[in-house]
Amino acid sequence: MRDKGNSVTVFNARLIGAFFLLAFLAYGIGRQLFESTDDPEKYSGASLIIANSVMVLFIGILLRKTLKLYNPTVGNIYLFTRIFEALALLTILLNGNISDDLGYFPAMLVLGIGSIPMCLTLLKHKITPSWLAIWGAAGYAVFAFGFLMELFGKAWSMYLLGPGGLWEVVFAIWLIIRGSKSVKLKPVNP
Repeated sequence: MRDKGNSVTVFNARLIGAFFLLAFLAYGIGRQLFESTDDPEKYSGASLIIANSVMVLFIGILLRKTLKLYNPTVGNIYLFTRIFEALALLTILLNGNISDDLGYFPAMLVLGIGSIPMCLTLLKHKITPSWLAIWGAAGYAVFAFGFLMELFGKAWSMYLLGPGGLWEVVFAIWLIIRGSKSVKLKPVNP
């Protein structure tokens, strides 16, 4: 949010950053445990996948609060993206079979496509450093392309998810370090 002093605040920045990092861990560990034939491990994995979906949902809700101040449409697109991701990943639990990735691939495709406008808004309104926003937009475009190819039977996602996935980690760390402090913007010379 911009105030009279020409500064930007990302509301709940540390919490959003923590959710980005914890969601990675919850889904990564949860997916491995859910593939187990041991019931207690499978239940633990299911719980972690549910926790991931809750965190993903809150990332969308909390980040929308800042995005809607600059572009309400982008704020809503990003929230929809995170809702879709959360629900699609939960379908893995309903299916009971994680290996076919019917929930994962569409979730990641929509995440990639829906996060590009968010990154462009971060860039346009100087909410983050330019290099971070550009990396996010490009990383998510490559990320989305990889998962689009998966829907056509081409196993490209593992090779193309790096830039977007690494961006999420760096963005999360940036949010945690920066916090919700207002940062003075440098005046732009015409």
